[in-house]
Amino acid sequence: MPTVKVEFVYAGLRVRDLARSLRFYRSIGFRVARRGTMGHGGRWVHLSFPGAAQRLELNFYPPGNPYYEPIRQGTEFDHLGFRVSNVEAWEAQLRRRRLPIVARIREAHENLVYTRDPDGNWVEFFGPVPK
Repeated sequence: MPTVKVEFVYAGLRVRDLARSLRFYRSIGFRVARRGTMGHGGRWVHLSFPGAAQRLELNFYPPGNPYYEPIRQGTEFDHLGFRVSNVEAWEAQLRRRRLPIVARIREAHENLVYTRDPDGNWVEFFGPVPK
């Protein structure tokens, strides 16, 4: 049997308001790579992050669309994780952008800060533990 190479390419995230979610993800450094409309009327946007091979796909399905489902405030999706070189400096940037800090963990082996996107999904930023 031949070996199959598997590569993580993107994560798809269902959003309530595409423009609002784009503002949030662009505010933390994502760039719009591509966008389009699906044959059934849904819309998608692929976002890239400088230096990362993976993409984030935001999907919007309006009410009445065959793929529309009500979204519960961030409870169906766990979180997105991003490695940062300096958690403290990044946290300061999040605060300057008035993004909510929903958790901050500084322990011997962990240095994490979490915010939420507009639909309540947690976004984790982790990095080296300061000495």
